[in-house]
Amino acid sequence: MVAALEPVDPTQRGALFTALSVLGDEDPLIEPRLDELDGSARIRIHGEVQKEVVVTVLEERFGVRTVFRDTSVICIERVLGSATAVEEMDKDGNPYLATLGLRLEAGETGSGITFHPGIERGNLPAAFISACEEGVRWALEQGLHGWPVTDCKVTMTASGYCPRQSHAHQSFNKAMSTVGADFRNLAPVVVMACLEKARTQVCQPIERFELETPEPTLRMLMKTLGRLGATTESVTDSLGYTRLVGFIPSARIAELAATLPNITGGEGVLTSRPDHYSAFQGDDVPRRQRAGTDPRERALWFQAMPR
Repeated sequence: MVAALEPVDPTQRGALFTALSVLGDEDPLIEPRLDELDGSARIRIHGEVQKEVVVTVLEERFGVRTVFRDTSVICIERVLGSATAVEEMDKDGNPYLATLGLRLEAGETGSGITFHPGIERGNLPAAFISACEEGVRWALEQGLHGWPVTDCKVTMTASGYCPRQSHAHQSFNKAMSTVGADFRNLAPVVVMACLEKARTQVCQPIERFELETPEPTLRMLMKTLGRLGATTESVTDSLGYTRLVGFIPSARIAELAATLPNITGGEGVLTSRPDHYSAFQGDDVPRRQRAGTDPRERALWFQAMPR
């Protein structure tokens, strides 16, 4: 699970980020990161006890008093199909001095986001290509359901721009010439149009667990694992104990850890680590509230991101 941390004193936000960077080097499993959408610090935790340890360490070692704001499971979205979309200069309310076409398609699992200039290499200034890629990657931080979109390929299929121009005997005129922000701000509109056509699938994080329990408690424990949506890969017995290895949704690992002492009489031992993402099953697909203006609302986006 991922939890958001905040400093008690807002002026210590920078000190908190520095401290978490140090802790991340010492223990990579906590995976500290800065959420650029809301400016919060987030780390991976495996229970309430770990929260208490982190708070204590941050205060005693770094002098930063903190509180946990919330705890959640971070899902991802994967592209299901492929689609193309284009926004043309001076058409359909496009206020930017740029034309941009993109093709979006699914990539290999674990490939992340790959961006290709496509046929545009050599036809478009490198700065505009970079600005387009920035806009694409920014847009993919929030997919159709609000989760980051990954494992996809984005290729430029069309572009157009206005070369640097100026009135007679005057310096460069932005009103007449394309700038990087034109492509950077237009790219999210094209990306979201592609996503709506291609559709995405929400995938939840899955943990690989190893669990040792006294043999008499095995039946009750297996029922609990089934209720929590876990799957068992192997079961081995040794000296009165049973060792189970399998997979469980990250959202359920805390509940498993909380119920384990009662089921096993305090003798159960559980370890887990992030393993992979799996398509979310069921109709109640989790959504994350979107931060900022949605590029799908073209008119509102153009107002919020003026040229």
